Amino acid sequence: MPPSSGRSETGRRPAKGGSTSHGSAKAASKRAAPERAASERGTPDGSGTASYIYGIVPADVELASDARGVGDPPGRIKLVRHGEIAALTSDVSVDHPLGRPEDLFAHQRLLDAAVTEVPVLPLRFGAVVKTPQAVVDELLTPYHDEFLTALRELEGRAEYVVKGRYAEQVVVGEILAGNAEAARLREEIRGLPEEATWDARIRLGEVIGQAVEAGRDTDTRTLADALAPVCVAVAVREPSHEWDAVHLALLAETDRRGDLEEIVNEFGHQWADRVKLRLIGPLAPYDFVGSPSEEG
Repeated sequence: MPPSSGRSETGRRPAKGGSTSHGSAKAASKRAAPERAASERGTPDGSGTASYIYGIVPADVELASDARGVGDPPGRIKLVRHGEIAALTSDVSVDHPLGRPEDLFAHQRLLDAAVTEVPVLPLRFGAVVKTPQAVVDELLTPYHDEFLTALRELEGRAEYVVKGRYAEQVVVGEILAGNAEAARLREEIRGLPEEATWDARIRLGEVIGQAVEAGRDTDTRTLADALAPVCVAVAVREPSHEWDAVHLALLAETDRRGDLEEIVNEFGHQWADRVKLRLIGPLAPYDFVGSPSEEG
């Protein structure tokens, strides 16, 4: 089947029916990692290249001819097929260790583009084995059935991320208005030099931090509960900033993005003065498969 209209670097294939519980995808990915890290790559035949692995897809996909991945210059994406599954790979030079921001972005960009067309099991950045045959022997053959089950489960699904950031001045004002200790400490340090009120300033920072954390827990739980009915699964991510209000990963049917947007927009309206929300996706389901380096 020819590649689709340029949204993705893989071509769309006919959808397959059937799904299983969410747990199978996580378990399959946990048990199926290349054992070699990027720092150990090399080829026995002296060719100077190794096989970088991005993720697992169904075997009946086609690649856009211009699909590119990590490396300098970026490597051409290839499919290594085995049975009903395939690995998205590219050749990388053994003389140029990966790790540039551009490489990480290329890894994510390829997987996030692919998930708009086909189910994807993403592998962690930096998964490299010696040869294409090693991809088959070490990854695709021993875990074929687990991967196939997980891919069928993920058919038509993708990850979305909701991020929210508090408006600092608004939230601090709420805390000072509603927390007696914070209000007292604020008055205690008002107009005085830093060195004379150091302990009070530290304590005020602690009180505000605790209040923000409590508010984050409440707001995250409220939004997660509202989103759960239109999602397959919801995962709470660690905050990436001290003023994060919400950081959620969602696994959802791609045709329910409109429902996700409606709920996020509704809360964005409710929280307009204190939280700025955004919905990101579709993304590869990074939060809903296990780390490829884990074995369980």
